[in-house]
Amino acid sequence: MKIRRELWFGLTFMALIVIGGATVLLRAETITNGHLGLLMLSLVVVAIMLGFPTAFTLMGMGMLFTFLAYDRDWHRTLDLMVQSAYKTMANDVLIAVPLFVFMGYLVERANLIESLFKSLHLALARLPGALAVATLVTCTIFATATGIVGAVVTLMGLLALPAMLRGGYSVPLAAGAITAGGCLGILLPPSVLLIVYGATAGVSVVQLYAGAFFPGLMLSGLYVLYVILIAKLKPQWAPPLSAAERVVPLPPLTQRLASSPTAHALVGLLKGKRNGDVPFSHVLKQLGIVALPAVIYALLALSSYKAVTTVEAEARYDIEEIGASRGSSSGSSSGGLQEPPAEGGLQEPPSEGGLQEPPSEEPAAGAVAEPPGAEAPPAAPAATETAQTAQTAPAGASTRPPPTWWVATFSVLGALTALFYLFLSFARLEIFKMLLASFFPLLLLILSVLGSIVLGLATPTEAAAMGALGGMLLAAAYRRLNFTVLKESVFLTAKTSAMVCWLFVGSAIFSAAFALLGGQALVEEWVLGMNLTKVQFLLLSQVIIFLLGWPLEWTEIIVIFMPIFIPLLDNFGVDPLFFGLLVALNLQTAFLSPPVAMAAFYLKGVSPPHVTLNQIFLGMLPFMGIQVLAIFLLYMWPQIGLWLPQLLYK
Repeated sequence: MKIRRELWFGLTFMALIVIGGATVLLRAETITNGHLGLLMLSLVVVAIMLGFPTAFTLMGMGMLFTFLAYDRDWHRTLDLMVQSAYKTMANDVLIAVPLFVFMGYLVERANLIESLFKSLHLALARLPGALAVATLVTCTIFATATGIVGAVVTLMGLLALPAMLRGGYSVPLAAGAITAGGCLGILLPPSVLLIVYGATAGVSVVQLYAGAFFPGLMLSGLYVLYVILIAKLKPQWAPPLSAAERVVPLPPLTQRLASSPTAHALVGLLKGKRNGDVPFSHVLKQLGIVALPAVIYALLALSSYKAVTTVEAEARYDIEEIGASRGSSSGSSSGGLQEPPAEGGLQEPPSEGGLQEPPSEEPAAGAVAEPPGAEAPPAAPAATETAQTAQTAPAGASTRPPPTWWVATFSVLGALTALFYLFLSFARLEIFKMLLASFFPLLLLILSVLGSIVLGLATPTEAAAMGALGGMLLAAAYRRLNFTVLKESVFLTAKTSAMVCWLFVGSAIFSAAFALLGGQALVEEWVLGMNLTKVQFLLLSQVIIFLLGWPLEWTEIIVIFMPIFIPLLDNFGVDPLFFGLLVALNLQTAFLSPPVAMAAFYLKGVSPPHVTLNQIFLGMLPFMGIQVLAIFLLYMWPQIGLWLPQLLYK
């Protein structure tokens, strides 16, 4: 029955596409090549929905309709195919795709996600819906480190779903949290989607990465707020963790220092110096771990304070009249343009037979008369005096007050650091040590890769290469790097990269054929003829992308439809960077909307038999609504996505 409903949905959607295309063709007075381009677009969507491979469908349709457009000249058709494929493969940006994918597969096989999830759900145990919140936070961190949706959803389905089901969580809520959190990998950098969009739209991938950071965190935060709210309103859907599940076992040496797991760790460690049963080296090591947050905060605050308050002053130079002396006290000029010396220099030509001064109604010796009708400009004594007596400002460093964003950021970080020490018990110290072993290595990898890109220290390709090396080192540090893991990672990377590259080749051939037939011009004429405002155009485009996310995947939407939308942006004054951020948020629906909701099928493949696809789809619907809300917030406040690129790349 489920298959029948999905089949009817697909057939209905295809029928609507065919009927719409036929209506356009029948209403046209003359069938032009542009109408053939729209027919090609409709046939491509139908063929993909029937299950034909996307890349080869694009190439096949593009070649067929190019052959028709060139009046069955197969030489020119093959030339177009070769040129389009070569142009795509010569794109340097695409080199980052296999490197980032390779980094993601290596990090996935380092098995950090299991320890990360365990430490986070213990750290967030007192929050309502702690397991679902820990799932979303884990997915956010892991999505930033890998960007591979299928891997994150599958791993969290194996780890978090059984834990939530044992804890009495509602199946739709648990499934929705896993699928929505796992899909963050297509938005948060290093997202392959952003690389593909940047290469398609001609937008800097560096700026896309910087712009997508805060919208991704905003979407993740909205997910967390929704889960907490549901857990408060419907406690039976997300029961709190029991006391036994919140117990953190202490190591034997720490048990000698702690009167109880809830005792304050810093006080106990300082008193532990007098405890002869505990080695001093152990106490010193624990104190070093405790001091780590304060040391990191101080280093970050001091280094960034100097960077944001130091201003390099520009050197200003005197603007003087030609021949004027710079130094009045010395009596002689030093440097600058000077009058020629009276003797031995340039002389006036002889009065007889030489050059004469032009005649003037007001004789003035050696003067050049103003042309008729010209008036002398009004004198500006203050400006002239300033120009002649300006003092040169020394080129050096000056200071300015720290910006508001810096003060707010470090005030929040300082408050969090103070709260950390205020409530630091021995149990929380053990949780912090677990986070040090699972979260901070990932954080270091993320900051080294994304930080080098965003700050302009490396290109995306160079940072991807360093990330691949970092992934290998991380897997080696956790003793997970062996020949089998390396072989699997290389094989999966080659498979994914080949898919992306063939899609680009097919997209290039399809786009060239579409433009050759005049389909792009026909679409532009139709859209511009509607006299839409900027808001109406953005609303129309995002609704179309949202609906396309039901039957198609994000790769197909980017490579097929973005070349149609991008040329229209200039007509409506839309920034391609901002449009890309809206599209990236919107394309979350491509993984969450049935019937082609790949995240649902990833999760179903590792779920217990009693978890049905209908329950998973039901759990994804509220998170799709949150995605629509996030798109609205980004549109109303574009600085959520544009502030960081504008700050870094003024």
